[in-house]
Amino acid sequence: MSIREHIADWSKGDAMAGLWRLYRLRERAGNPLLRDVWTLLFNRSARRHGGYIGPGAAILGEPILPHGLHGIYISRYAVVGARCRIYQNVTIGEVEGKAPVIGEGCLIGAGAVLVGDIRIGADVKIGAGAVVHQDVPDGCTVVAQPPRIWKRGEGHG
Repeated sequence: MSIREHIADWSKGDAMAGLWRLYRLRERAGNPLLRDVWTLLFNRSARRHGGYIGPGAAILGEPILPHGLHGIYISRYAVVGARCRIYQNVTIGEVEGKAPVIGEGCLIGAGAVLVGDIRIGADVKIGAGAVVHQDVPDGCTVVAQPPRIWKRGEGHG
C-alpha cells in the first residue's frame, strides 16, 4: 500500500491500527502519569474516528469494526470478547455502574443497544436496532423490539 493510500485510509477513519496500538499502550502503562498521557491520545484518536471507548473498558483482542469506530459507544465498565464484529452506532452502555460482558465471536448489528449488568454469550448475533437488557445464552440470535431470543435449530414462527 502506498503512502498516499495509508494517508487516505487514516483521514477517512478507516486506519484503526494506530488506535488499537494506543489502547494497548494505555493498558500496559504502569506509571499513572504515562497512562494519563496515553488516555489523552487514545481519547482524541477515538473521537477523531467518531466513537468513544471508556478508560476502563476491557477489549480482548481487536474487534472487527467494518465501518470504523463511527458512532460506537463502549462504557468504561464493559468487557468485549475477541473477534467481535461491531457495526456503526452501537451503544454498549452502563446502568448504575454495571455494563455488559460480551462473549467471543459476537456480531452486533448497526444501531443496537446493550445496557446494564448482562452477559452476552459467545457467537451471539444481535440484529440491527435491537435493545438488549437481559442475558443471552451462547449461539443465540436477538432481534426486534422487545428482543426475542432464538436458539439455533428452533422454529422462528
